[in-house]
Order: sequence, then C-alpha cells, then structure tokens
Amino acid sequence: MKTTKILLVSFLLTGLYACDTKVASPTKGTFGYDLQFLKAKDSVVVLKSDDGKGQVIISPKYQAKIFTSTADGLNGKSFGWIKYETFNAKQPDAHMNAYGGEDRLWLGPEGGRFSLFFKPGTKMEFDNWHTPPAINNESWDLVSSSGKKASLTKNTSIQNYAGTTLSIKLQRDVEILEPATIKQMLGIDTLDSTVKSVGFTTENTITNSGTTVWDKTAGAPCLWSLDMFTPSPSTVIIVPYKEEATGKVATTNYFGEIPKDRIAYNNGTLLFKADGKSRGKLGIPPNRAKNRLGSYDGANHVLTIVLFDLDIKGNYLNQEWKPDTAPFTGDAVNAYNDGPLANGSQMGPFYELESVSPAAFLKPGEKLSHKHSVFHFMGDINALDKIALKVLGYSLHDKNHNI
Repeated sequence: MKTTKILLVSFLLTGLYACDTKVASPTKGTFGYDLQFLKAKDSVVVLKSDDGKGQVIISPKYQAKIFTSTADGLNGKSFGWIKYETFNAKQPDAHMNAYGGEDRLWLGPEGGRFSLFFKPGTKMEFDNWHTPPAINNESWDLVSSSGKKASLTKNTSIQNYAGTTLSIKLQRDVEILEPATIKQMLGIDTLDSTVKSVGFTTENTITNSGTTVWDKTAGAPCLWSLDMFTPSPSTVIIVPYKEEATGKVATTNYFGEIPKDRIAYNNGTLLFKADGKSRGKLGIPPNRAKNRLGSYDGANHVLTIVLFDLDIKGNYLNQEWKPDTAPFTGDAVNAYNDGPLANGSQMGPFYELESVSPAAFLKPGEKLSHKHSVFHFMGDINALDKIALKVLGYSLHDKNHNI
C-alpha cells in the first residue's frame, strides 16, 4: 500500500512538472523562427547540407520563393528578409504582395515599350502598376524534391504593353551546395575553419509555350532574380565593375539621384550604403558589369556574394517607367536600398541584390535559362576579407567601406 502511494505521488508530480514545462519558442531572427512561421503558411521544402548546418526554405505556394537560408542550423542567423505581416493581410495587395524572400524570381521588363506590369495604353504611374499574378500571388507546382534539390514550375499568360500575349512556362531548379562546391564555384582554395557558410544555386528557365515569336517587334520578357536581405547601419553593397570599359559606370537616379555620401567609386568597385534608411537604386550596364556582386554587414559579420550568368553581347531590357525609352539599353545588375517614401511609409527596411537575363527572344518551344547563386559567410573580418579580396577584388578593411 505504501509503495502504491509513493508511485501515485511520483506520477502526479511528474505530470505537474510536464504541464509546467514548455518548449522554448525559437528566437526571432533565427532560421528556426522563420521555419516555424512559414510551416504554418505552406508545405515548405527544406534543403540541407550534409552536416545539417546549411539549410534553405523554398515555398511552392509563395511563387517558388527561397524565403531564407542559414549557415548554422535552426539556431543560426536567418539571412533572408521576410515581411511577416503581409501573410495575414485580409486581401491581396493590388500592386504587389511584399512577402519578402531571400531569392525570388520576377519577370521583366517592369517598364518600357514591352512592360509586363502596365496594361496597353495606360500611363506608367504607380496606380496602374500591377505585378503579374504568377510572380505575385499564385502558387507554383512542386515537380520534385530531395534533400538537396527541388524543381518547381508555373504556366502563365501575360499581355505586354505592346499588346502581345505571351504564353510562358517557368521553371526553377534549386540546389543547396556543399563547402567543396562553394569553394570551386568561387575559386577559393581554402575556407578558415571558423567561418560558417551556406550556398545555393537557382537555374531559372523560361519557355515560349505559345505560338507567337518573341522578337523586337512583339516584345520579349526577361528573367529577373532579386535577393532581399535585412540591413544594418554598417551594411555596404559591393559591386565590381570593368574600369576599362567605355560609357557610364552606373545609372544611379532610378528614384532620384543617390546622395553622394551614400555611394563611392573605388578602383573598379562601386560601394552603396545599405542601411534601409534612404530609398535608392542603381544599375550596371552589361558592358561594365562583372558576373558577381555582394555585400558586407559589419554589425553581424556577414559577407554575402552573388554569382550570375552574364552575356555582355546580350540585349538587356530597359525597365524604366517610360514607354518611349529605347527598349534594349537596360542593366544586367541592380542593387536597391529601401527607405521611407515621401509620405513616411516604408515597405521594409531591406536591401536587394539583383541580376537580370537578356531579353528572351524565343520562337515557340524555345527556352532561355539564367543561373543565379547566393553565398553567405559568417566569421572574423580577417577571414572574410580573404574571401572578399579573392572573389570581389575588394578589401573589407578599405576606409571607404564606412560610407
């Protein structure tokens, strides 16, 4: 009897202890927090490196976005910028649903004679600007996924500003990369053992699935990769460019001229302050561009590098909101820093690193692909500096870094 009472008391105490014990919620800013949040919204796909430290989250429901990645497992820093409140909006935004995402696929051109964001004949102003549904609020089909790779597709039809209806098939093939592949792709001999890293590559393909030829008369779309990251007061975007090429280095007046104290040209490197406090965008033409750009967040000791396909002889589409602008004089590389609008409102803060494919001049059944890869490194500035010098040709110790 005495033994029975002891066991009963022990059982009750264990039950009470279990009721009082709660599993700690993931901390905001960690990969685990974002994974938990996104799992409640979609059946997301998670790709992992062999050691489980490197991970990425892909969402079929939210336009095949790679929402975020980490170099240090569930408790590691989440690199992508996500706007959580957008997911709870009662109605979709008429212009753009800003979910965020470390790597999203858009289609261009945004403006110009062959714009995909304005209906024919409308004035190119914000009230008439609408992101095509396939890259804004429609879900994609998950074709296949494994622990390392995922493939997603979307069929859509879009009328451009010239009145041409484009029948389009899109495909995204995503792969997480192992350290050996990261080093090979970036030409790095060794990585310091204290540096944490993650990398992934996307191969984005557009197919002309209709019966109309996409040419310089009917118009042609392009593939557009955009990476959204969280800024800090000490983040700078690093854009290498060809000093020996002719013509202007960059367009810097997309949203008004970028203030001179937020931008610097330094021996073949364009530096752009990315603190999320002043709205500005720049673009590099294909003859000046190199196939890479990056950023360094000094507050969090994160070096980010982006590699992408570049065709210096390709026709890149002008995306300015001007229907009479020359349509094939566009940028191959763009960078954006978010900031308050005139009315004080702000979408972010965030900053973006972007690459664009040439115009997809395709006959029915033909396809064009654009590869875009993202790498993050976390560690001591001296170790990261070796990577930045090797890949971007820029030292993180440069005094101009603190623009």
